[in-house]
Amino acid sequence: MNSASAAASRWTGEEMQKRVAGRYRAERRFRFFGFFAIGISVAFLAFLLITMAWQGLGGFSRTEARLTVNFATSDLFLEEATLRGPEAQEAVASAGLEGVIEQAAVAQFGEGAGELFGGASARSLGDQLIEDPSLLTKKAELWIPLSSKADVAAKGEGDPALEKLLDKVDTKRVFNSEFLTASDATDASVVGVWGALKGSFLTILVTMALAFPIGVLAALYLEEFAPRNRWTDIIEVSINNLAAVPSIIFGLLGLAVFLNFMHLPRSAPLVGGLTLALMTMPVIVIAGRNAIKSVPPSIRDAALGVGASKMQVVFHHVLPLALPGILTGTIIGMARALGETAPLLMIGMRAFIASPPEGITQPASVLPVQIFLWSDEVDRGFVEKTSAAIIVLLVFMLLMNGLAIYLRNKFERRW
Repeated sequence: MNSASAAASRWTGEEMQKRVAGRYRAERRFRFFGFFAIGISVAFLAFLLITMAWQGLGGFSRTEARLTVNFATSDLFLEEATLRGPEAQEAVASAGLEGVIEQAAVAQFGEGAGELFGGASARSLGDQLIEDPSLLTKKAELWIPLSSKADVAAKGEGDPALEKLLDKVDTKRVFNSEFLTASDATDASVVGVWGALKGSFLTILVTMALAFPIGVLAALYLEEFAPRNRWTDIIEVSINNLAAVPSIIFGLLGLAVFLNFMHLPRSAPLVGGLTLALMTMPVIVIAGRNAIKSVPPSIRDAALGVGASKMQVVFHHVLPLALPGILTGTIIGMARALGETAPLLMIGMRAFIASPPEGITQPASVLPVQIFLWSDEVDRGFVEKTSAAIIVLLVFMLLMNGLAIYLRNKFERRW
């Protein structure tokens, strides 16, 4: 070794100190860029959440106005006995409450005040009459929700003429519980997400009931029982390719097979769940195989050594240890399925559904499709409803993923 090489290899030498200092600088740069990348990701996430909250929290509240209605002198044809009977809802729906509200509004606030109230106003007045039928015999001061157009104006984002008219009105902001209990409607003041939320739950239930057991069993067979030959290789390659296929292709498949060939009910959670199960199953199979591979061979050898059969080794030892990893893949697949829109649009789940589904074979909508449809509405009242529905979807996804993570941690075992 010459003197130059010896000097470069000495830790106390100047050349080695420069190399060590360069390594430290490279490490600091790497850490800086890593923290910078994480910071950018967190900033985008915070921007998304803050924007959704800023635009959507208004959808969970509504503006109500104090309105004096003299039922005794109005043209309302209702009787107290009718309001106490089983047909009370049908009676108030056909009683012409919109005209009574408009007449009272014009008398109290002046010309054009009828635009302050709409479909939600008539529904609220009908509910109050059913709750207290004695209102029909007197002059009452009631809090009535404003129309969608007037509600937007009350927030300073609508018609200036309505904003000027609202200066004469006594208003207040209240929590809009109907947004969580109602279904789709043409009037932004009465829309809700319950129908779409229930449709999403039923669709994911069907997806989970089909994709999880079939995907896990397929992963177990391919990893533990299937012979290693050309056909097995073709199946593995096909599953890997299916996991990368665009979701709209599965929508076309669902349209061709489940609707056109099998003639299943259109726009039903059953068809939506079957379509999403086809899309989710490859992800579960791939994650399941990786989780099964991670189980140490010594577990299998020990079980076989004490006399367990192959089936007992797989289902009593390998599967319980691989279950946390399988659930991780299931979480990813379910989260993707919950946010999908394209395949559900292909099978007709974009229909106008005014009532929640009672089962998996009845017409339904889902939250992503409902958000898509509301975002295309002209009424400005749907803007904050769209953002509010996005918040509901995010909360629903967090709850579903939280449940899956809890189950994964519950079954996790360490060795």
